[in-house]
Amino acid sequence: MEETRVISTVPEKPFSLEAYFGNRYALYSVPTRDFLLVRLRATGSPQIRAPLNLCLVIDRSGSMEGEPLEYTKKACAYVVDLLEPDDILSIVTFAEDVQVVMPPRKVVNKELIKAHIMRIEVGDTTNLYDGLLVGGNQLKSIPLSNYTNRILLFTDGEPTTGIRDYPTITQLAGELREAGIKVTALGFGLEYNEELLVGIAKRGGGNYYYISRPELIQEVFRKEMESLLTVALRNPKVKVHLSRWVKARDVLGYPAEYKGRDVEVQLVDLEKGASISLLMELELEPRPKGIYRIAKVSVESDDLKEKLEEDVVVEFVEDVALIQQGVNEMVKKEWETKQAARSIEKTLMAMKTQAISTAAAVAELERTKVFLANQGRLEEAKEVEQAIESLKKGTSLEAEKTLVGTIYKMDLGKKKEEK
Repeated sequence: MEETRVISTVPEKPFSLEAYFGNRYALYSVPTRDFLLVRLRATGSPQIRAPLNLCLVIDRSGSMEGEPLEYTKKACAYVVDLLEPDDILSIVTFAEDVQVVMPPRKVVNKELIKAHIMRIEVGDTTNLYDGLLVGGNQLKSIPLSNYTNRILLFTDGEPTTGIRDYPTITQLAGELREAGIKVTALGFGLEYNEELLVGIAKRGGGNYYYISRPELIQEVFRKEMESLLTVALRNPKVKVHLSRWVKARDVLGYPAEYKGRDVEVQLVDLEKGASISLLMELELEPRPKGIYRIAKVSVESDDLKEKLEEDVVVEFVEDVALIQQGVNEMVKKEWETKQAARSIEKTLMAMKTQAISTAAAVAELERTKVFLANQGRLEEAKEVEQAIESLKKGTSLEAEKTLVGTIYKMDLGKKKEEK
């Protein structure tokens, strides 16, 4: 029997859906638990990118005075230069109050927009919730379904005024996502709450970045804009319809909706030249020997005229030797990567609670770095190396912020494809 691997493509766009089960065989007489790997690829350029409806939500609290705010202005001006006349931009700043520096407008007069940006001045405290709320309202005032709607939230500190509790702020990010607006969170310096910003990114369906120095602000804005300008598949949703005698035990890295025998997972946007991998643990109940479909996997998106669909089949056998031979190495590798994320998380929690020495944390992270490099996760390996260097320099807060971002990206399962 051939490898349990199926691929479907859409002619007008270079997308592919791949489905793998952890083993091509299962024992017919006992329950079997293993993982279903769903991988969605966008290996080429989109025909025409969707225009952006973008809102920059910028922290201008007192701690941003000087270099941080000046570099932020330059980064915002750089964003303006990357946009096209059909793109829509709005700018909101927050301190103790919230100011709409520029309501939504098409990016036609770039010099005028930059002039608005350069007039931003620092305030005092940090009203993050209202800044995010007003930013979302700017995008909602332009209800264009064919646009990519995104908030870029930039802050250097904890919320100190207005609504400050974690659940309410992250819930707002989730509500914005339900309204079709994704939220990317960018944290600068050592004073912001990385758990809050990751929570915002996770609920808001966007990215998370840690910016350690003012001069890196523009580079990180560039990275996020590069992602936005190459989005090939917006709002992809995976639906797994399970056959009889099959149960879903868990979905790793993403929240899931369970509807009878259907499991639905909303993924993040997919850029050209990238893939998203999703792992779902399944339990197969015993049944008579033979080949059975265990699941139908489908994907829908704003950019797909027709959904992608694939069947996943497993042969139920009596021979234990076949089970040993039928392991799918790709599924195994993906599961090991998820375990590496949990290892980083465990080390991070031990660091925060001072349950582990710096030397022991470095040793754990060194092992994880080597593993990630061997798995081809070079970007994550580099970030772990940066965290190790921070620990060696005695800046554990910097290491923690870096590792939180690494865990988040690994949980998303997104990866740039090798050329």
